[in-house]
Parts: sequence; C-alpha cells; structure tokens
Amino acid sequence: MSAEKTLWLLIAIFFLSLAITFASDPDPVQDFCIPNPRFGAIKTAHAMHYILPCKNSSEATTEDFVFSGLRASRTFSDTGLAVVSASPTNFPGLNTLGLSFARADIEVGGINPPHFHPRATELVHVVEGKVYSGFVDSSNRVFARVLEKGEVMVLPKGLVHFMMNVGDEPATLFGYFNSQNPGIQKIPSAVFGSGIDKELLQKAFGLSSKQIGTLRKKFDPKTAS
Repeated sequence: MSAEKTLWLLIAIFFLSLAITFASDPDPVQDFCIPNPRFGAIKTAHAMHYILPCKNSSEATTEDFVFSGLRASRTFSDTGLAVVSASPTNFPGLNTLGLSFARADIEVGGINPPHFHPRATELVHVVEGKVYSGFVDSSNRVFARVLEKGEVMVLPKGLVHFMMNVGDEPATLFGYFNSQNPGIQKIPSAVFGSGIDKELLQKAFGLSSKQIGTLRKKFDPKTAS
C-alpha cells in the first residue's frame, strides 16, 4: 500500500473514531452537574448534544440525588402501558452521568408497542409478573422470550423492541439506559402519525387508501385525510 493510501486510511479511521466518540454521551469533567433552573439547555456544535448548565456545586443538596417518582405507576394508556421516566429534567443528579431510567407497568394483556431508542442500549429488569420481551436485529431475526420476576434482558442500542404482559396479573419492570437522553421512536406513530405521503404508505404496506386513513386517525388525528 502506498504512503498516500496509508495516510488516507489513517485519516478515515480517525474521523470514524471521532464520529463514534460524538455519538455517545460526553464523559463528566466534574463530580456532578446539577442543572441551573435559571438557564435552558445549550445546544452544542454537534446536533445530538445538549448541555444543561450547572449551578454552583455549593448549592447542591442531597435531594438533587434522590428521586421518589417511581414508587407508584401512572395512568395506563389505551395499550395498557403506564411509564414513569427519570432523566435530568426531573432528577437533577443524573445530569452529565450518561444514564437515565424508567418504570413501566403493563396491564394483563397490555403491550409496550414496537419502538427503539436511537441513543441508548436498554437493560430491562422484571420485578413483578411475566413479560414477553424481545428485539429484532438488522437481519430481521427476532430474539424474544418470556421474562419472569427477577430476570433481566438487554436490548441493543437502536434496535426495535417490544413487550407484552402474558401473565395473569399486572407486570412491573424497570428500564435502565446508558444515555441521559435515549430518545424514543414508536414505530406505529412514526409511520402512520408523521405525515408520510399516503401513496408511499399504500405501496410499502399493501394497504388501501381507506386502511391508511384509519391508521392515521388512530395514531395522529391531525393528519387524517
């Protein structure tokens, strides 16, 4: 390999490594960073990074590092799912630490519809009930099984995953993310509630115009037509 080709290869590897670095949460450069409520988020040069400005560390209290919001579930959705999330917006002590988490309660027969987190891997821990959980890899292979109390499953970053309560009692589980802002895209609403051209959806899914309209009304009434 010529010296010129070697140089270009090294440059390509450098920029690939740089891209990977910027695609994850930055490492903290101080013990902690409690967000200052007087300032909003600051957008950095990299579109995926948002910084919550810190207040003086002397103003931090123990309460900044304690979150009590997971003790009870929220109201259930029409799919039988209730989620309480913890992130720097409601749990200040998490800011800059590269993690967040959530409590999910699922009614008997309820589901957490197919979705994915573009910026985080998720670790699911079932604390009550029986949950059918799994994900689909980039070759469309499904990895799924019924998880029972005490079992844990990892859901790789960016892959579509799902859950369904297959037990005879409500299920409770906790999800832990390796990003303070994992993001979420729910497949049904992303496809049928985002305003994608109706003709494209008809061709992609082999559905009629009427069927597409019905799905749009369900996932985003504003785009129904």
